[in-house]
Amino acid sequence: MNKPLALKLAPTTLDEVIGQRHLLGEDKILTNLVKNKRLFSMILYGGPGIGKTSIANALVNSLDMRYRFLNAVINTKKDLDIVIEEAKIYDGLVLVMDEIHRLNKDKQDILLPQLESGLITLIGMTTSNPYHAINPAIRSRCQLFELKELELDDIVYGLKRAIAHPDLEGIDIDENSIKLIATLSGNDLRYAYNLLEIAFYASDDKKITEEKIKSINSRPVFFSDKNSDAYYDVLSGFQKSIRGSDPDASLHYLARLIAQGDLDSIYRRMSVIAYEDIGLANPTIGPKVDAAIRAAERVGLPEARIPLATVVLEMALSPKSNSAHVALDLALEDIEHGNVGVVPSHIKTDSPDYKYPHDYEGAYVVQQYLPNRLKNKKYYAPKNIGYEKRFKEVYDKLEQIKKQ
Repeated sequence: MNKPLALKLAPTTLDEVIGQRHLLGEDKILTNLVKNKRLFSMILYGGPGIGKTSIANALVNSLDMRYRFLNAVINTKKDLDIVIEEAKIYDGLVLVMDEIHRLNKDKQDILLPQLESGLITLIGMTTSNPYHAINPAIRSRCQLFELKELELDDIVYGLKRAIAHPDLEGIDIDENSIKLIATLSGNDLRYAYNLLEIAFYASDDKKITEEKIKSINSRPVFFSDKNSDAYYDVLSGFQKSIRGSDPDASLHYLARLIAQGDLDSIYRRMSVIAYEDIGLANPTIGPKVDAAIRAAERVGLPEARIPLATVVLEMALSPKSNSAHVALDLALEDIEHGNVGVVPSHIKTDSPDYKYPHDYEGAYVVQQYLPNRLKNKKYYAPKNIGYEKRFKEVYDKLEQIKKQ
C-alpha cells in the first residue's frame, strides 16, 4: 500500500511537530512531560490538520510507551475490552482515541474505571469543544489542551520540509507556488501536504506552477462541518460583529459564509440579528433583511452577494436595541414562575365596563390591563437610541398621564 505523503511526514518526536509553540518547546508543558518521562490523561482539541494526531504519536514514541489507537465511532465495545485486557497484561497502556466526543455511554462506562485506576492513560482527540461536547466524567479525569490554528508561516515551513522528502525527488517548485498551496490549505497542514503531492504527480515534468495548483484547487479550504464548533464560531463571529457595529468584520464573516455557499445559514442568522440586536432602534431593518434575502434567492450566487453585502452593512451601522426581546423574556420568566394573576374583569370578553380607547381623545384612556398582582410591573425599558427614541417619548408621556 502506497501511504500518503502526509502520513510519511508524521512526526515521531515533539521536536518535529510544527506549530503549537504554547505547548511545545523549551520549558513548555508537553515538552516537559517527555523530559520528565511522565504522561497523564489528556484531551487535545482544535481544528483539523493542526497536529493533534502528530502530538499524540510523538508523545508515545518519545516516551517509548505501549499504546493502541482507537476511533470512538468506528471501533466497538469489544475493541475497547481487548485494549483493557492488554493493559492488564502489561500493567498499563496508553489509549489514543480519535473523535473522543463521539464516545457513547456503553464505552464510557467501560473506560471510566480504567482511567480512575490509572490502568489506561487516555489521549483523546477532537475537533469539538470538550467543555460542551465531552462527557463531564471523562473530561474531569483529563487535562485539556487547546491546539491553536497554524499560521501561514507554519504551513510554508512544513511544505519546504516536505519538498525534501524522497517521494518528491526532482520536484521543481518556486516560492510563490509554495505560498499559494499554503494559502489554499486553510491552515490545514495535512491538506497542504496532500495538495503538494497531487500537484507533483499531476505534472509530467515534476514542475509545480501556480497554474497547475489552481487547476487542482483554486479556492481556500474552510473547515465547515455543520456539526462542529468551527462552523458555529463563524456564525457567532458574524452575529457578534454586526452586534458590535464593526462593518469590516461583518463583511469578513459574511464573505467566509458566502465562500462556503452557505446561504441558508446567512439568511437565518441575519433574520435573528434584525430583531435580536437591532430591533426597535431601527424597526425597518426586518423588512429590509427579508427583501435582501428574497433578492439573493432570486438571483443566486455570485450576484446574491450584492444585496447581502448592502443589508449587512446597514445592519452593522444601525443603532442597536435588544429592549423588545429582553422585555418579553422578563414576562416569560413571570409566567414560568406562576406569577400571572387573573385577567381584570373590565377587559374580559364583552365586559360592559371596558373603556374603548377610540372613544377618547388621542385614542387613549387610562385603565388597568395587567392582573392585580402585576399591575405595577414594568417589563419594557425603552432605549434612548435610534428610532426607539420616539417610542421612549411616547412611553414616558403615557407614564406621566397614568401618574396624574
